[in-house]
Amino acid sequence: METTGKQKGVHPITAITSELVSIFDGLGYTVAVGPELEDEYYNFDALNVSADHPAREMQDTFWIKGCPGAVLRTHTSPMQVRYMETHQPPIRIVVPGKVFRNEATDATHGAQFHQLEGLCVTEDTSLAHMKGVLDTVLRRIFGNDIEMRYRPSFFPFTEPSLEVDMKRVGDRDWIEILGCGMVHQHIFSRVGINSRIYRGFAFGIGIDRIAMLRYRFDDVRMLYRADLRFINQF
Repeated sequence: METTGKQKGVHPITAITSELVSIFDGLGYTVAVGPELEDEYYNFDALNVSADHPAREMQDTFWIKGCPGAVLRTHTSPMQVRYMETHQPPIRIVVPGKVFRNEATDATHGAQFHQLEGLCVTEDTSLAHMKGVLDTVLRRIFGNDIEMRYRPSFFPFTEPSLEVDMKRVGDRDWIEILGCGMVHQHIFSRVGINSRIYRGFAFGIGIDRIAMLRYRFDDVRMLYRADLRFINQF
């Protein structure tokens, strides 16, 4: 398992998060933070997730008993709306943090994991701009020893929407590492930003999966076992 030669004993999630934040800082992005205990409006309604969307069902979301409308956030995307409610463009932010989904765990999925949300809103933002940013960031993390592919997807809060798979040169299997797309016009309308003037893109990077690829281990659950024999390799 490879290491970067930096200070040892730093948890891989901490190391990858810090490195991503540093890279985005160099690209002009600032860090924003949001609550892990989220309101249903920001987690779903404000992001165009309809009342009958499957993600609202109990198998995907941790609802808080005795607190109507309160959920453990299922993604970092609520901060898109929260930030745009109080800031005008140009906007360039990243939002690192934990998210929670009520689903079975396996080698690439967990009930708790980490994301880094990104949002860029300017007058000239484009899909090509977004792809350029993501390509730059991933190649600074991994060097040029990677292959990437973009696949059409669907997220209620972006249009068009894409998913990005990555593998290191020589690897056999692709692994999904992020979702992205252009901010939906309805989101801009909800926060009072004129979509005839401004455009934006958003993305959510799976930090756990970046760590798996960076340090070459094949089970995301290793990140959460508090096994010092594993942690001390980094």
